[in-house]
Amino acid sequence: MIRSVLIFNQLGKPRLIKFYEPLDAATQQGLLREIHSLVAKRSDSLCNFLEGCQSIGGSDSRIIYRHYATLYFVFVVDSSESELGILDLIQVFVEALDRVFRNVCELDLIFHFDEVHYVLSEVVSAGLVVETNLKDISKAVGDKKEMAKPAQEQSRLGLGVLRRGFA
Repeated sequence: MIRSVLIFNQLGKPRLIKFYEPLDAATQQGLLREIHSLVAKRSDSLCNFLEGCQSIGGSDSRIIYRHYATLYFVFVVDSSESELGILDLIQVFVEALDRVFRNVCELDLIFHFDEVHYVLSEVVSAGLVVETNLKDISKAVGDKKEMAKPAQEQSRLGLGVLRRGFA
């Protein structure tokens, strides 16, 4: 099971935090700092898997991460998950973000956090992988955007009707 998904930059500033197990805010912040300190100091030539420490869940937990440009994409999983499978899942998630934002960057994650969470929810739900097909993920995100457009157009139309009614 996937316990959490974290995206942070090289300075440790979180850009996405999603925990699938209930934890208080102080514990979440401590985990983020600890994981950043473990991952950021590792060379890019080293393996992308780390055994979990006591605060993460002990030897049953693994930290699996990928470093893209200025961002670290980190999945904390239990021992039932395949490390290589999670690396592939990270790649699918990053490619899905890249399709949604067309050359995704850190600013996209900051200013469009709702879309980032939506893409993540299409890939992972309740700690379980639900979709890995990039076409299906892109279609779901596109459908969501299409559904949001008419609501915006209707609200504009409603204001126009109100203005004409007062004239």
